[in-house]
Amino acid sequence: MQSSNGKKKARLIIVLLIIWIAAIWVVFLNRTEEATGDDVAIPAAPQGNSLGSERNPIKMYFVPSLEANKVLESGEEVAELVRQRTGYHFEVAVPTSYAAVIEAMGTGEADIAWLATFAYVLASDHYGAEVGLTTVRNGLRQYRGQFIAHESSDINGIEDIAGKTVAYTDAASTSGFIYPSAILKRLDIEPSAFFYSGGHPQSVLAVYQGTADVGCTYWSPVDDEGIPRDARFRLFESHPDVFEKVKIVGFTDWIPNDTVTFAKGFPLELRENIIAALLDITGEESGKNLMIDLYEIDGFVRSQDSDYDVVRQTLADLGVSADAFIE
Repeated sequence: MQSSNGKKKARLIIVLLIIWIAAIWVVFLNRTEEATGDDVAIPAAPQGNSLGSERNPIKMYFVPSLEANKVLESGEEVAELVRQRTGYHFEVAVPTSYAAVIEAMGTGEADIAWLATFAYVLASDHYGAEVGLTTVRNGLRQYRGQFIAHESSDINGIEDIAGKTVAYTDAASTSGFIYPSAILKRLDIEPSAFFYSGGHPQSVLAVYQGTADVGCTYWSPVDDEGIPRDARFRLFESHPDVFEKVKIVGFTDWIPNDTVTFAKGFPLELRENIIAALLDITGEESGKNLMIDLYEIDGFVRSQDSDYDVVRQTLADLGVSADAFIE
């Protein structure tokens, strides 16, 4: 009888043990699902007035290379995705010019800036800003500028730009002004007039509408479907005939891609966490689509200041002082 009771107790203990293990396993699965599903647990935000807290958000600025409202909308979405991965709070802004973003890096108004190539060189040389990431487009970490003209014009090469009106984008735009103006100077070609359009799509539009003979914008290769992804693509939805009406007549030298740049003295731990978050975001389809909407970005690679020495050499070859672009 005692033996029978002992067996019953043993069975009961085994059953209870199985139930206990099963309960632990269910809890583990639930937590795993929560951590890997849509409702990802957001890390705790810094407290008090610490940088990245709700009271003291990290100020992230974007250059207005495209339509400012669209850049702002996409930039805020990027900031939210980074917050979900780091817990850091952000304040996003798109100033009216490249120079304003550069200046903000020097005055402490901006902690992070998505800077065009030349803008980064200025911010680095004058304010000690540090590059963290270089963008990748179509598998390339470099790009070049293009000269464009209306298809009905007699402009078919860079040599035909003499005596024409040129629409540059911004005085601190590498592909939209620095490199194309360098080529014209090197070839002793003088336009009759030029103006700054305020952005790459705006320069395309100026040529399309005939307010400029020539535009200077960024170039990117065609995508997998054979569609050009240069600055003209930004007008394709509103002007479906832009590829037929606006032609490419020349190119600049190759240029290192634009950057995600951190202000001098930005905390290393926060910097590394933000870099890791951005790399993670572009590893997901939704994040990659967002980056394409923002600045036609496919991904990022870690980078260092020396990667941009080629731009400094271009300035030296031109005999141009970077100081002129800060004034």
